[in-house]
Amino acid sequence: MELNNDIDEFLRYLSAERGYSVHTLRAYRTDLNQLAGFAGDRGVEASADLSLELLREWLWAATQAGLARATLARRSASARSFTAWLARSHDDSADPAARLRSPKPGRTLPRVITHTQMTDLLDLLAARASGGEALALRDLAIVELLYASALRVSELVGLDLPDVDLDRLTVRVTGKGAKERVVPFGVPAKRALVEYLRQARPALLAQAGAPPNSATAPNTVALFLGRTGQRLGVRGVYRLVAALLDAIGGTGPAGPHALRHTAATHLLDGGADLRAVQELLGHVSLGTTQIYTHVSAERLKASYGLAHPRA
Repeated sequence: MELNNDIDEFLRYLSAERGYSVHTLRAYRTDLNQLAGFAGDRGVEASADLSLELLREWLWAATQAGLARATLARRSASARSFTAWLARSHDDSADPAARLRSPKPGRTLPRVITHTQMTDLLDLLAARASGGEALALRDLAIVELLYASALRVSELVGLDLPDVDLDRLTVRVTGKGAKERVVPFGVPAKRALVEYLRQARPALLAQAGAPPNSATAPNTVALFLGRTGQRLGVRGVYRLVAALLDAIGGTGPAGPHALRHTAATHLLDGGADLRAVQELLGHVSLGTTQIYTHVSAERLKASYGLAHPRA
């Protein structure tokens, strides 16, 4: 089927030339494979036969199926990117999705943990780590670094030992689009990392059946390791943070991204410059970072409503 072949070629282009992440490529593949299936059911197997009417029908069917506005917006964006690439690469002036529109995704404010809750959470992890257990020391270092540097979870698990500079209190991360940036962390995160590297990481490597300094030890370069001595994955960090945030209550997603949201909001609450926060987070657009100014404004309004006698 020509359409499927073009989708595969488009995804290779996004990976090789645009440097898109595995997660972004997976989302594109899911959307475009669904489009190919929908088109095939209607006898359309060639990319050249895609039409604006078919694309609109595809989105309408998704709307009737109850898909969220954000999903509809993502599908529309995937289709527009694909057909624009087809028009360029096949020297075809017709782009059927050029006039395709979809509902704008509703912007919801991210979950933010209060200063007190964050302190309590870190104190809890420090108490667990005080016994010297390897995973407890690792978990403390993970959460300290996530909060200190506002990292994405994919950036955290991709860290290698040379990426961390304990003297300068910085970490080099590879973000979206394979773009590198250097971000700072504080003294508490440094203390947690030092103890993890001194005690916990060698113990995790030893559990894997190889001496910590052996050339045969698995993942001798990866910063954070799992129980088997292998590089810790995204799911492992998600389970850790989700369990911690579920325990303290609150609304909104309970994953590692909540710590990134929290760090950005606390920085702005403390008077940090929006451009500096943008650079810390690795956002291409300042508009993406501005969501945190809305969070700060909402928190200010809530405090005003509780505290001001004429609120």
